[in-house]
Amino acid sequence: MPTQKKSVSRKRSKQGKKSRASGARFERKVREDLERKGWIVSKWMNTVDYDKEGKIGKLVPAKRKFNPFLRALSMGTGFPDFICLKRDSSGNYEAIGLEVKRNGYLDKIERGMCHWLLEHRIFSRILVAKTGKKRGEIEYIDFAEKYIKS
Repeated sequence: MPTQKKSVSRKRSKQGKKSRASGARFERKVREDLERKGWIVSKWMNTVDYDKEGKIGKLVPAKRKFNPFLRALSMGTGFPDFICLKRDSSGNYEAIGLEVKRNGYLDKIERGMCHWLLEHRIFSRILVAKTGKKRGEIEYIDFAEKYIKS
């Protein structure tokens, strides 16, 4: 019986590694796509932190993740994943946030952070990048259009 538990654990571990690698590949693909479209793309290193009641938020540096077994330090743990800048025709820059989710779904906490970032004008827009219907296609969803009811 103990060997069966170990094999299930190993399968889940392997599946997790594959999922993380697949997510990282998709993030790189999205970044390259936006850079081809003329955006300046950089990793966003901050996140929104709420007080204990969950009412007052503030922008804070994201904590780094460290795994002592793999000796791996994960730098990009901010929300959203990227900040994208583009100069418009009048010479001003537009700053948008970009969260990469293969399924395009934001959980309740992430939606709350997006609302806070937009209300406090940290970003002019927040986009969610997800996989499209065709293989290799990237679909961009405007957060405000999908989640904010007017």
